[in-house]
Amino acid sequence: MNGIILITGGTGSFGNAVADRLLEDPGTQEIRILSRDEKKQHDMRLKYNDERLKFYLGDVRDISSIKKAFIGVDYVFHAAALKQVPSCEFFPLEAVKTNVIGTSNVLTCAVQNKIKSAVVLSTDKAAYPINAMGMSKALMEKVAIGEARSNSGETRICVTRYGNVMGSRGSVIPLFMDLLSKNERLTVTDGNMTRFMMTLEEAVDLVLFALESGDNGDLFVQKASSSTIYDLIKALEIVSNKKSQTETIGLRHGEKMYETLVTSEEMIKAEDLGGYYRIPMDSRSLNYSKYYDGNDSLTKIADFNSDNCSRISVNSLANKILETKYINK
Repeated sequence: MNGIILITGGTGSFGNAVADRLLEDPGTQEIRILSRDEKKQHDMRLKYNDERLKFYLGDVRDISSIKKAFIGVDYVFHAAALKQVPSCEFFPLEAVKTNVIGTSNVLTCAVQNKIKSAVVLSTDKAAYPINAMGMSKALMEKVAIGEARSNSGETRICVTRYGNVMGSRGSVIPLFMDLLSKNERLTVTDGNMTRFMMTLEEAVDLVLFALESGDNGDLFVQKASSSTIYDLIKALEIVSNKKSQTETIGLRHGEKMYETLVTSEEMIKAEDLGGYYRIPMDSRSLNYSKYYDGNDSLTKIADFNSDNCSRISVNSLANKILETKYINK
């Protein structure tokens, strides 16, 4: 990719996956990693040893600490976030500071520097949110769409929303694999719970697709398949060649039985792009009366959730897990 790319929260799983992809391209001019953890930056510097990778210390909560990182940038991937549901449930204001105010700061800097495109990373928990993390991410999406609606259009802003990214830091697969390797019992909230499953590589594909194909204010969603937790455990047993022992502990703070990627309200205007849904920005003004057409037949459209979408088989899920770089490592 030609140009200078900035990744906020770039030392995380997504940032490393993007770096893996873009550094393979000799046309990539520069990748800037913006984060607040110097140790992770140092580890990443040693891992890649590539002069095209530049590191900036800063916190998206503090706009003065991140301004310099945006100078001369062409594209932004905004991945900095608080993502753990229980942590955000106990410290909701911290989730607001990072996920909502932090996003506003990032987009303010992007617009001020006339950056070509900014892609904001969201989560299925932002659709019909019931927990603090999902609520803060839902507000983050509104901040991004609001900025897209109000700026002059010199900076194109898109949002991507996806489900569980397999093998990402803090997710369930590394936890279960670690417990299986130690022959320890797996704690399961509810085995019939369903979750969307996608690889880090698919997450990168989605973000790059949004960057290349999106219009200002677009929201993109991958048509991911889902799995029950029981089927996930069966797949991990195949991968690890170990038999598991499980203990059901009940739902944690703020957990759902299934997640939604596209709400029924969004499905009304969603465009089917094959592997993705594109939900365009609602460009109407606050003067609703001149847009009213009285058509309520579309309200019967169902949402796209992990309970009504296609279900991935245990063997296919095992193969998908084996493809992830975490498991290979």
